[in-house]
Parts: sequence; C-alpha cells; structure tokens
Amino acid sequence: MELELKKDLASNWFKLLQNSFCNDIEKFEKNKLKFKSTSWKRSQKLDEGGGEFRILKGGKVFEKVGVNFSKVYGKFPEKFQKNIPGASKDPRFWASGISVVMHMNNPHIPAMHFNTRFISTTFEWFGGGMDVTPAINDLNEKKNFHNNLKKMCDRHNKSYYKKYKKWCDEYFFLPHRKELRGIGGIFFDYKKENFHNDFKFVRDVGVTFQSIFNSIINKKINKKWSSKEKEAQYIKRGRYAEFNLLYDRGTKFGLQTGGNVEGILMSLPPLAKWK
Repeated sequence: MELELKKDLASNWFKLLQNSFCNDIEKFEKNKLKFKSTSWKRSQKLDEGGGEFRILKGGKVFEKVGVNFSKVYGKFPEKFQKNIPGASKDPRFWASGISVVMHMNNPHIPAMHFNTRFISTTFEWFGGGMDVTPAINDLNEKKNFHNNLKKMCDRHNKSYYKKYKKWCDEYFFLPHRKELRGIGGIFFDYKKENFHNDFKFVRDVGVTFQSIFNSIINKKINKKWSSKEKEAQYIKRGRYAEFNLLYDRGTKFGLQTGGNVEGILMSLPPLAKWK
C-alpha cells in the first residue's frame, strides 16, 4: 500500500474518532455545553500541518475534557533525531494522532486517557493506548476494565494484552513517588508488523475506549460524593500533573517538535492539590 494512502486512512480515522468522542461527551452534558474548538498551525511561515484541539470545561459530568487531533510534518530538530526510529537517516517526518484526557466532576468516576497515532520517518508505525486513574479504588471497575482490554487484545493476538499491560504499568509510573499513576491499561509503540492488521487493531482500541468511557460514566454518573472524596481527587490529580510534566513522552514530543502548547498541556487538570 502506498504511504500517502496509509497517511490518509490513519488521519481520517483519527479525525472521525474525534468527532464521535465529542458527540458522546456533549450528550452526557445533555447538549447544554459545547466544546470550544481551536485550530492551530505548526508553523506560521511554512506548510507543516497543524491540528484542532477541543476543550469542554465546567460541565456537570466533565470538569474538563480535551480531545486533540493533529496532523503535522516537517523536520525533526537535530537534538531529537537520534531518539526517533529512522530520523537519524532522514530528519523528515509526518505524524497524525488523537489524544483524549477526561477529568471528571464526580470523584467516583476516574480520570481517563486515550491516544493513538501514526508516525512516518524512514520507518512508519502506530502507537497509543489507554489508561484509567481513579481517585477512589473500585476493584470491580478495575476488573471489568482489564477484562474488556483483554478481550479486545485477544481478538487480534493472544500475546498483546500481557505485553501491552506490562508496558503500560512500566510507563505510567512515577519513579520519584515509587507509585503507579492509576490502575493501568495498555500501552504500545513502534507497531509496524503489518499496516492492515496494525490499523485494524488501532481502530479497535479507539472503539473499545469509547465503549469503556460510556460504560464507566453511565454506572457512576448519579453517585453521591463527599468533600473528603473530592479532596482525594484533587490530590490524585496532583500526581497526574507530575507525571505529565515530568515523564510523558507525548508532552515532550509535542513541545520539542513545535506543537501547539495549549493543545499539548490540555491533559493537565483544571484544579489539583498537593499535601
């Protein structure tokens, strides 16, 4: 398959998913609150692509949720080339992706994160995943979440779940705190075995995340909470902010390749606390 066709298929899917996610989120807010959309360009002087980030804040269900789409291209800065597969041979790149971060009003509903991307240098690959960060432990929710992920992974390859769950646990870890960010999920990168199969898997990851976030929110949308539970959520959000600012590869990649700062930092919670 031609590379340009692969790029179109991937970026069109990510854009479609952005629209679909946003429709579901606005339905939870009974369509009384709409996303604020901001389009951006990677360069004001050159044609290097850009994207659109959408933010919804102050809802009854969502305290803040961001759904970011990007399609960018150009050349990696020299200091970055050695860290990206294929970029040391040729610094030119093309990348498209979608990322979602949900910070909920109700502390019983966990923060949720999802992203998938397709990157092309002299190599081409998919990456992405999803994870969940609760402020209040719920063993049933954790079990259901991982069961859904295992079923989805098993549809494609029986080895995926164990491998990608381990990768997620190792990635979403705060070394300075010696603790996991949340209850994990799946994380994968440099997926380039077979475009057809890999793209099929990536699409399934997106559809599964949509099903999961709808299910989790519907179960807990009317659950009452206390001020003590809200405080626990603010403290957990502090951990979330620490990870995203100190360790998150997507944050570093976006900032170092001239991405939109507001769009990149949309993952940060609206309010967080530290003891």
